[in-house]
Amino acid sequence: MSAKVLCVTQQKGGAGKTTLCAHLAVALAAGRRDVTVLDIDPQQSLTTWFRKREELFGEDDGLEVEAVDDLRRGSQVSKVARSRDIVIIDCPPHAGNEAKIAIRSADLVVVPVQPSPMDIWATRPTLNLAAREGKPVLIVFNRVPARANLTDEMLAEAKGYGVKMARTRVGNRVLFAGALNEGLTAGEMAPSGRAASEISRLAREILRVTG
Repeated sequence: MSAKVLCVTQQKGGAGKTTLCAHLAVALAAGRRDVTVLDIDPQQSLTTWFRKREELFGEDDGLEVEAVDDLRRGSQVSKVARSRDIVIIDCPPHAGNEAKIAIRSADLVVVPVQPSPMDIWATRPTLNLAAREGKPVLIVFNRVPARANLTDEMLAEAKGYGVKMARTRVGNRVLFAGALNEGLTAGEMAPSGRAASEISRLAREILRVTG
């Protein structure tokens, strides 16, 4: 078995990267896939969320989160990928060595972006790094306000970068953060809600892109 490796990265903070990682991990694991998330962000927010989750549900072989201090030690990505279906790497919000190694290991680089000029411009270093490594990129518009007249303009700007744009847009919903605080996801708290639908569609789209 050799897992599909997703690197979720964005140099600019506040893009909702870790929140997206948690929700995608649960959505993908719900499809009877073994998913491991490697948390290489020094804040280890995703690891904290997972500990809360274990308190609620106990251990779950379908979903694992591992905090990694140094991605170079022991070739964690390749080692984990041998026994899992999907590996998601939650990168720190900067383009340092850890992010470079994560991108180099990835089958797909997922870049969450808020629909604002500053966020769009901040993707350039990540896109350039992925291009140098020959890795495909999927930009995901994340934390999109309900009434964002700027969104279409920003979409056109992002398309000018020549990388694939996700058709699914993820809204700016309080439920996403509220669910994580409980060790859950928005889909688990409101299975028929818009947040659950958005994450489910995005997970399916990512699976199609990675083949």
